[in-house]
Order: sequence, then structure tokens, then C-alpha cells
Amino acid sequence: MIIVPVKEGENIDRALKKLKRKFEKTGVVREVRERQKFTKPSVKRREERLKAIYIQRLQLEQNG
Repeated sequence: MIIVPVKEGENIDRALKKLKRKFEKTGVVREVRERQKFTKPSVKRREERLKAIYIQRLQLEQNG
């Protein structure tokens, strides 16, 4: 359960923003979306490898 302490006189929009940020950090929404469909382990590995290659290229471009 996520608890957001609201100080007296604090804007409700700011409290909602804190709640959303905490909720995103827990990763609940991402996990629910992933569980909606089954992805084969080989596809997961391929996606991770492609992502790593992409990140590595970006880092090389920044340094070089």
C-alpha cells in the first residue's frame, strides 16, 4: 500500500504527483502489462541483446 503524507495547506495536485511517482517506481503497471501476454524466453533474450547493442552504440558515439 502506497502512503503519501500530505502536509497541511499543501496542494492536492502536488500530492497526486507524488503518488503517481511512487506508483511508477514500484513497477506495478509495467509488470501487469508484461503478464498480459506470454513472451518466449528466446524473444526476451533477443530483445535484451538488441537493447544492449543499441545502448553500447550510443555510448561509443558520445565518447568517440
